[in-house]
Amino acid sequence: EVQLQASGGGLVQTGGFLRLSCVASEFPYDDYAIGWFRQAPGMEREGVASIRSTDGIPYYGERVKGRFTISSDFAKKTLYLQMNNLRPEDTAVYYCAVGRGERVFKYSWYFKYNYDFWGRGTLVTVSS
Repeated sequence: EVQLQASGGGLVQTGGFLRLSCVASEFPYDDYAIGWFRQAPGMEREGVASIRSTDGIPYYGERVKGRFTISSDFAKKTLYLQMNNLRPEDTAVYYCAVGRGERVFKYSWYFKYNYDFWGRGTLVTVSS
C-alpha cells in the first residue's frame, strides 16, 4: 500500500512562510495526481493544490493562488508546497494525497474523494 509522509509544518507568524514536503513510498499508477489538502477544525477538507505526473501543470485553490506554489520531484517521489505570506486562515492540518490522474482531473482535482491514498498530515499554525 502507498504510504505518504508529510512534514514541514509548524508555528509561524502572519506574513511568514513554510515549506511542506511529502514523500511517497511508491506511485501506484503511471498517470497519477498528487496534491495537498488542508482541514481546519470543524471544517471540510479543502483542496489546496494538485499536480499531474504526465504534464506537471499545477492547479491551485482560489484562497491560496498567488501565495502557494506546488512542485514535485517525481524521481525522488517527493512533493512540495511552498507557502508564502501566510495568514491565520491558513491554519490547518495539511495532507498530501495520491489518485489516478485521469479520474482526478476528469472530475475535479479539489474533490477529496477522487484521491485514493492519504498521508497523516502536518499541522500548520499561523499566529496573528
